[in-house]
Amino acid sequence: MIFASDNWSGASARIITALAEAAHKGGAAYGDDHLTKAVEARFSEVFERDVAVFLVATGTFANLLSLSAYARPGGIILAHRESHINVDEAGGAEFVTGGSKIQPLEAEQGKIAPEALAAVLSRPVHGFHSGQLTALSLTQLTELGGAYTVDEVAALAKLAKGGRLAVHMDGSRFANAVAALKVSPAEMTWKAGVDVLSFGGTKNGCIAAEAVVFFDKAQARDAGFVRQRAGQGFSKNWFLAAQMLAYLEKDHWLELARHANSMAAHLAKALRGSRRARLAFEPAGNELFAIVENGLDEKLRAAGAVYYPWVADSLPVAERPGPGETMIRLLTSWQTKAEEVERFAALVA
Repeated sequence: MIFASDNWSGASARIITALAEAAHKGGAAYGDDHLTKAVEARFSEVFERDVAVFLVATGTFANLLSLSAYARPGGIILAHRESHINVDEAGGAEFVTGGSKIQPLEAEQGKIAPEALAAVLSRPVHGFHSGQLTALSLTQLTELGGAYTVDEVAALAKLAKGGRLAVHMDGSRFANAVAALKVSPAEMTWKAGVDVLSFGGTKNGCIAAEAVVFFDKAQARDAGFVRQRAGQGFSKNWFLAAQMLAYLEKDHWLELARHANSMAAHLAKALRGSRRARLAFEPAGNELFAIVENGLDEKLRAAGAVYYPWVADSLPVAERPGPGETMIRLLTSWQTKAEEVERFAALVA
C-alpha cells in the first residue's frame, strides 16, 4: 500500500518500449534528432497553437527555466506559501533568475484567491526600493490537492496581466488536473492567460522527462542558453523526446492520470465512511489529505501502508487535528492497484 508519492511509481510499459527503441537507433545530438522535432510538433497539436518546447529532466528545472524567461532586476515572483518553488527547490528560482524574490501568498487548499492577488497588486511601491513584480506562479494540481478551474485561472491571469506580470503554471500534475476537470490543455493554459507551463511527465509514468512550454515563442528566446548553462542541454536528447512522445501519443498521459484519479476517488470514499478519519480537503485529483486518529495511523503503518505525515498549518484552526490525531498525505499514481486501495479501505472502515 504505497501512497507516499507518485514519484515512487515506476514507468509505463509504453514509455519503456519507446526508450528501448530509441536506444537502438540513436540520432543527431542536442535536439536535432527526429524524435525531438516530432515531440515539439506534437505539443503544438496538443495545445492547439504553435509553441516553443524545451525538454528537461526534472520538474524543478522546468519551473526554474520557465521563470527565468521573465526575470528582471529586483524581480518578485508571487506564489502560494506551500508552492514547490518556495519550499522544495532549495532557492533554485532565486538562483536561476538572478536573485528574484518569491513572495508567498496564503490560499485555501493552495488556490490563490483573486482578492489576495489584487491586494498585493494594489500596494503602493516606493520607487526602486520595492522591487518589481514579474510573475505569478500557479500550481496545477495545487500542493494541497485542489484544482484551479479554467475560470479561476482566467480571473487570476487577468489581474496579473493588468499588473504586467507573466503567468507561470507549475504543472507537475497537470495531467491529473486536465483529466479531472475534463477540459482541453489549451483551455487550461494559454486560452485562460497562462504564458508558460511546466508540463510534468515524471510523476505520471515517465522516467525523467518534463517539458517547458512557452505559448509566446518570442519569450523563449533565451531559454536554450539558460538550459545549456545549467547543464540540462542533453547531447542524447532523443531519450527525453522518446519518453515524452510515447507519453503524449493517443492521450496516454491522460489515460494514466485518469487511473490515478480514480484510485484517489476510491480512497476518498473510504475515508469519508470511516469513524476514525476524515478528509481535510475534498480531493480534485490524485492527492488526498486526511486527519486520522493516532491509533488508526499506527494500525495502517503496521499493516504496511506508506505515506507521509503532513503539517496542518494550511487548515483553519478549528479544522486542524485535535489531541490524538494526525494529518497525513496520500498520493495515488498511474501504478496504484485497486487491491492496495481495497486493503487500505478495509483497514479504515
